[in-house]
Amino acid sequence: MKKESIYGLTLDQLTAWLIEHGHKKSRALQVWDALYRKRVTDFAAMAEVHEDCTRLLAEHFSIETLEEHVKQQSADGTVKFLFRLQDGNLIETVLMRHKFGLSVCVTTQVGCNIGCSFCASGLLKKSRDLSSGEIVEQIMKVQLYLDQERPGDQVSHVVVMGIGEPFDNFVNLSDFIRVIKDHKGLAIGPRHITVSTSGLADKIIEFADSDLHVNLAISLHAPNNEIRTRIMKINRAIPIEKLMQAIDYYLDKTNRRITLEYILLKDVNDGKEHALELAELVGHRRNLANVNLIPYNPVDEHSQYQRSESESITGFYDVLKKQGISCSVRLEHGVDIDAACGQLRSKQIRKDAKGSRNAEREAIS
Repeated sequence: MKKESIYGLTLDQLTAWLIEHGHKKSRALQVWDALYRKRVTDFAAMAEVHEDCTRLLAEHFSIETLEEHVKQQSADGTVKFLFRLQDGNLIETVLMRHKFGLSVCVTTQVGCNIGCSFCASGLLKKSRDLSSGEIVEQIMKVQLYLDQERPGDQVSHVVVMGIGEPFDNFVNLSDFIRVIKDHKGLAIGPRHITVSTSGLADKIIEFADSDLHVNLAISLHAPNNEIRTRIMKINRAIPIEKLMQAIDYYLDKTNRRITLEYILLKDVNDGKEHALELAELVGHRRNLANVNLIPYNPVDEHSQYQRSESESITGFYDVLKKQGISCSVRLEHGVDIDAACGQLRSKQIRKDAKGSRNAEREAIS
């Protein structure tokens, strides 16, 4: 029987569980410290926790539910992990090195149903949500890798931009955030955590009303409904007008800056006229919005899309700046490995399937 990941419990939930099972509140802090400060991977190794407690935890929970399947390392220091879950599914997690620290990009779902026509993540449809523990464990696996390879290095930033739509897994996402920002554990600051959504308007409102207080990024990728509907099918259900209403609610409620993500696709959305239209769309929100321009990483299965020319990227950026829009061009990481999100996973699944077919043919012959 598969056991629930211990990483899925917030400190309050762990405390309540232990008290319910006859242990003192102080036990929870000891377990929490062992997990996130000492980073033990075996309940028996929790030396400061009473044996009765560790035995009980081992009966009900697992510490390790992810297994490293593939690891790719880039010349720029980026490391992409492909983890196998207990049910055999594969997910991607990426470690990126920046001047400001070490950032980890986590996955929240097995596959994705949003269906953006340019994205590798959506090549394989969603089969399930990840538990909060499976999301937290991605951070822990990367931190344990750092502990071995470069002792002293710490994960300082987290972006929820991997495979899946985070707001479609809202409850587990929320618990994940509460775990990693807890000051008694990993203590990753709220301003160092960013969640990206394709634009689930009702969840943006719920996010604004929550106590999470972390950064929000919106995958916009088009300045009008015609283009956005063509490249992002979610726009059929949630057009730009409805999305911008939710964004306005978020800005009014939190007074926090948001990031508008914009992938530049050659001859699709990268013209100067598109930049002017985007500037008009941002409009009065410009004081609390930054447009992040993203050079496209081509995906074999989406050959209809090409990377914008350097001149087009620069021209788009210049138009926005002249219109008074805060903007930046995303620094690229891992360009010499499977850079696009979901690319390594889909490639490995095809490779595994091909190997199985070849094995079957050999067995028959």
